[in-house]
Amino acid sequence: MAGKFPCSEWSPLMEGEFRGIWVYLEVYRDGIHEASLQLLSKAREMADELETYLGGVLIGYEIDGYIDIAFEYGVDKLYIVDDERLKTYYPNLYGYVISDLCRAYKPEALLVGGTMRGRELAPNIANNLKTGITADLTMVSIDKEKRDIILIRPPFGAYMLAHIKTRWGKPVMGSVRPNVFPMPERIPGRRGEVIRYKPGKLPDPGMELIEKRDIVKAEEMPIEKARVIVSGGKGLGSKEGFKLLEELAEVLGGVVAGSRKAVDAGWIPHDKQVGQTGKTVKPDLYIAVGISGAAQHLFGIREAKVIVAINIDRDAPIFENADYGIVGDYREVLPLLYKHTLTLFQPSLYYLFPHH
Repeated sequence: MAGKFPCSEWSPLMEGEFRGIWVYLEVYRDGIHEASLQLLSKAREMADELETYLGGVLIGYEIDGYIDIAFEYGVDKLYIVDDERLKTYYPNLYGYVISDLCRAYKPEALLVGGTMRGRELAPNIANNLKTGITADLTMVSIDKEKRDIILIRPPFGAYMLAHIKTRWGKPVMGSVRPNVFPMPERIPGRRGEVIRYKPGKLPDPGMELIEKRDIVKAEEMPIEKARVIVSGGKGLGSKEGFKLLEELAEVLGGVVAGSRKAVDAGWIPHDKQVGQTGKTVKPDLYIAVGISGAAQHLFGIREAKVIVAINIDRDAPIFENADYGIVGDYREVLPLLYKHTLTLFQPSLYYLFPHH
């Protein structure tokens, strides 16, 4: 049996020993992070397909106020670690506690939202448990016959998807991109089982929080929350081209974003990048201007309800993935869209600025 395992630290797994699909519920400001709640919709599907329960992991200090929301969004069993020593987030402390929970209750899978904290915490847990981890997941599938959980992600710069199995370790672990799964339906009054866990001695965090400051950004709504996005690519030709995008976005009540090439050129900040190496967005309306339609960018807009493409190249791949396409020079098209939008939605402004 031992010869089958490539690492001496991996022990043989007993059939049926691990059950349950867990989601780490990240406490964020005054609630549970939306990325964690989104994960519950996919985790619910996985649990139902494997005929097991959906577990939530909630750790911190004075966190009982989040119990109801966890159950109402679909959690069956909620594992709570409420300890004053966990009042401040330290990755090695949180990782240690969640690892202990996993050893005690043996979940089949543990999913973590790919937030800044999640990307730091997930590999810490995986290292403690000596299990594999797949980062930046965009999908999960189940081989019910073999009871395999298959983690799916796009390889960097590739047009295909990687399907990854964790053969030797449990739980199967993955960090999941925000916004790739929808929010689950909230059912007021839904209840489940609360399991409280009291950790023993905790390791020294190796650091101390001296001061905490909220970063206030002087910007509009984050692109991942926007209902309307006007996005520019290399086809704009220069940073100045984004001024036309900003005008259209303003009148539509939207925000401006960009492709990786626009970010690499220094025309727009990285936090506004859409695509595989940027952010996944799901607006009601996505207007792609001067964007060719590389697979990496299309991945980031697959949840958009309506896509409008504007490109001077009629053979640009973006048109194959757009609901509406306009072949033309954006410098001619956008001013017309701007004027017509003002006419439809803000006629008073149009008459104030008839020559815009």
